[in-house]
Amino acid sequence: MKQTFLAFITALLVCAAYSNAQDRKLMVHAVGFYNLENLFDTCHDNHKIDYDFLPNGSFQWNGNKYSNKLANMAKALCDLGTDKLPYGASIIGCVEVENDKVLDDLTAQPCMKQRGYKYIHFEGPDKRGVDCALLYNPKAFHITKAFHKPYVFEHGDTAQKTRPFLCVQGKLAGDNLTVIVCHLPSRGHENIYREDGGKQVRALTDSIRLADPSQHIMVMGDMNDDPDDNSMAKCLGAKRKMKDVGEGDFYNPWWDILRSKGQGTLTYQGGWNLFDQIVCSKNMLDVDGKKEYKELTLYGYHIFKRDYLLQQEGKYKGSPKRTHAGGVWLNGFSDHLPTVTYLVKAM
Repeated sequence: MKQTFLAFITALLVCAAYSNAQDRKLMVHAVGFYNLENLFDTCHDNHKIDYDFLPNGSFQWNGNKYSNKLANMAKALCDLGTDKLPYGASIIGCVEVENDKVLDDLTAQPCMKQRGYKYIHFEGPDKRGVDCALLYNPKAFHITKAFHKPYVFEHGDTAQKTRPFLCVQGKLAGDNLTVIVCHLPSRGHENIYREDGGKQVRALTDSIRLADPSQHIMVMGDMNDDPDDNSMAKCLGAKRKMKDVGEGDFYNPWWDILRSKGQGTLTYQGGWNLFDQIVCSKNMLDVDGKKEYKELTLYGYHIFKRDYLLQQEGKYKGSPKRTHAGGVWLNGFSDHLPTVTYLVKAM
């Protein structure tokens, strides 16, 4: 890119306030994703294995810890996207939320309430009780449809249940946008289970495109795999290079972030993984630099890092600061870092 991203965003914000000679305006929106790491309330939900997150559970999860967790999550979510945009993110996909109550409490936090965030959430069948959700600013993203699509276990115990795929459709900057939030099976399962997840999401996005070719599609989530693992690269079809993205495929900018820059969103045995990904459909790409932003177009992306999200000392210095570690309450945030993308459109 010929000019710095910050300078570009600044110019866009100026243009958003004043019409140019052709009476057009340029708009910018941030779209993010964050694994909230066990956002549980302090009450038992029937049919959920949430006993660790009760006052007498292993984490001694009481009102004080819950209140601090809510405040910490709200801080990170409200800061997401503000590196470039003062008004933060228009859309944020989330995973590891227990129920509507925690989302009600989260969106009631002062900065979230001031921003006006709402949420979409469906109760899922996961035994531990964690679900996918979507936070959004209704002033920017106008929802027309929302549903969840079950993940189907095709191998082993096919009666197993886990997090469904959350699909939300609406209009952003006047364009049709579908956002699919995923939390694929953990690394405690064999690779094939996440590969099945990639295939199932691809089948869902193919059906959406077939029904409405005008849809711009973003798939995001904690994939429990890196960008170059089969579930993402082959089964979903999320490519490393824009020029390789075919019809129905996606562009995965996080591939280079991990493999070329060595940056990630979570650590394991001293190394970085990048499970928290946001990928975009072909019609959101400016492959040759001549698109002129006539429709929603991916322009930037980064892992969201702030000092408060990271351990500042000790053996795990530089790693995400978790809520608990080694049985000790750290009053931290999450074992994952958020990711954020920036979309632009000429209006």
